[in-house]
Amino acid sequence: MNYNWNWQIFWAPSPDGVGTYMDTLMSGLVWTLATALTAWVMALVIGAIVGTIRTMPNRWAVRLANAYVELFRNIPLLVQMFLWYFVMPELVPTSTGDWLKAMPNAPFITAVICLGFFTSSRVAVQVSAGIQALPRGQTLAGTALGLTLPQTYRYVLLPMAFRIVLPPLTSEFLNIIKNSSVALTIGLMELTARARSMSEFSFQVFEAFTVVTIIYIVVNIIVVNLMSLLEKKVAVPGFITSGSGGH
Repeated sequence: MNYNWNWQIFWAPSPDGVGTYMDTLMSGLVWTLATALTAWVMALVIGAIVGTIRTMPNRWAVRLANAYVELFRNIPLLVQMFLWYFVMPELVPTSTGDWLKAMPNAPFITAVICLGFFTSSRVAVQVSAGIQALPRGQTLAGTALGLTLPQTYRYVLLPMAFRIVLPPLTSEFLNIIKNSSVALTIGLMELTARARSMSEFSFQVFEAFTVVTIIYIVVNIIVVNLMSLLEKKVAVPGFITSGSGGH
């Protein structure tokens, strides 16, 4: 079987009305980045809160935070995506379920929520590990200065912990960009879904997924370099060796 390579296909009109096939892929990239960035903000906020709670002296709060982490970390992402999109509207009152189903951009909102909760459980583990990696003397120093426990976390522990966990957080950011491709299963026309659509319309499968692979690589390289610059910018001399962590 001889495959008919056609790299000019990207400049041919796309049946979806977006423009050319390249325009279609760029539209998918926009949805991928919008989904990943929005979900990342959600994951970072929730993960920081849950991760902090996991290091507090309150035993019941720690147990609840650990339960949250185990729940969202151990259920496969694809299963969670289906649960949020197909099952959740059926569990709430009928009127609320109908509203959720008819909501504009429901796949986008669902993907953001699912990715946000899933990634937040992983971020929480990174944050709690960063806090626990700090010398115990930092907590005692905050207390000696007259800071309350929340103030000690806010002004002493968390700023230092986030510096420690920047490399693993970079990896989680890269993962959330790649994991956004799972949203094609619920109808979100992100980058991978656009590539599949292009391959079905044009039958140029290898061209479509080759370019999409390159786009993902370029985006991730940009993210790694930006996060490396941030890591160097916030590094504390004598405490963290800038650029020592891997991504």
